[in-house]
Amino acid sequence: MAGAKDLVALGIIGRPRGVKGLVHIRPYTAAPDGITAYGPVQTGDGKQLEVEVVGVNKADVTARIAGITDRDAAAALTGTELFVPRAALPEAVEDEYYHHDLIGLRAVAVDGSALGRILAVNDFGAGTMLEIELTDGKGVYVPFSKEAVPEVDVRGGKVVINPPPGLWSAEGEDADEETDEETDNDG
Repeated sequence: MAGAKDLVALGIIGRPRGVKGLVHIRPYTAAPDGITAYGPVQTGDGKQLEVEVVGVNKADVTARIAGITDRDAAAALTGTELFVPRAALPEAVEDEYYHHDLIGLRAVAVDGSALGRILAVNDFGAGTMLEIELTDGKGVYVPFSKEAVPEVDVRGGKVVINPPPGLWSAEGEDADEETDEETDNDG
């Protein structure tokens, strides 16, 4: 099996659908049916799976997996991530990035000082956010916008962060602590 950095997760198998072995798959791809666009998928332990998309909705796809013919077999796959080799994906166009390529990059401030590392790329509904583990071990989310992230250098292994005002300010932290203390004293 290829190394972890050579594989890209395309989605995760969810609950079974019906009794004939169909499954829901939550795709990580831009187009929901993109889960099958790059050839055969494999599990984290290297097992190859043939996936056929049989239905698409907003949040997931319904799929048939070769050899899975009943609900129990489908249920056994719940939580299984599906991967393809990185080489199977087309090159990203300018100013677009595969989340996979961003995770693990160094996060540096505009002045070049170290901030931490990119842990994840998430979209909770209000736009894409970079989850950064700061050098002190704390976590923070930064909007993945041109203003907050003016430079992405995948080959150089870094992203430049221009945090929105107050994101790391001591003033903001003090305000949070006061709010927590007031809440504790009220209860």
